[in-house]
Amino acid sequence: MKGRLMIRVVVDSIRVSLLTQSRVVVLRETEGNRYLPIWIGQFEADAIAMAIQGHEPQRPMTHDLLKAAISELDGLVRQIYISDIRDNTFFARILIDQAGRTVELDARPSDAIALAERVQAPIFVAAHVLDQAGVLFDEEEQSDDAVPPTPVSRNEEPASEASSEPEPELNEDSLSIFRNFINTLDLNDRDRPGEKS
Repeated sequence: MKGRLMIRVVVDSIRVSLLTQSRVVVLRETEGNRYLPIWIGQFEADAIAMAIQGHEPQRPMTHDLLKAAISELDGLVRQIYISDIRDNTFFARILIDQAGRTVELDARPSDAIALAERVQAPIFVAAHVLDQAGVLFDEEEQSDDAVPPTPVSRNEEPASEASSEPEPELNEDSLSIFRNFINTLDLNDRDRPGEKS
């Protein structure tokens, strides 16, 4: 992370397409008006949604287990960051302070975000990633994002444990497709992530 310009973001929303049931987590830069949509799986969407809504599962989910393991090993999640995008796949890193040293772990963005929401760690995006994949929404779309969400259903099987997430093409044509996709979303969902498995 040294030498890289990082931009602070927050989870703006988790969206679900009413037509395809695809999930997208939308990150918003804190000091700007760009958004970063990342397609995610159903399981990861639910994990992020539960953390944002403050729901405690009866038994630990994968991200709860990771949080507990880090804590038991005297670690502290300092931050997570979306570090790169290659071949339409986003990559993330988790920075952990443990016993006087910094441990940096490779992760899928969805898993890193789910952990960050559980431990209230800040989320950053490398500037070149936001420059390449960030989108600007017009005022009407931004006002739609403010609509509060409803809980995400938990009916599907967990996504595979890959360390990266495939993304759709992020050129002008695909951004137009993404805007059209946004128009099909149920905008009553705040805790819905979106990333392809």
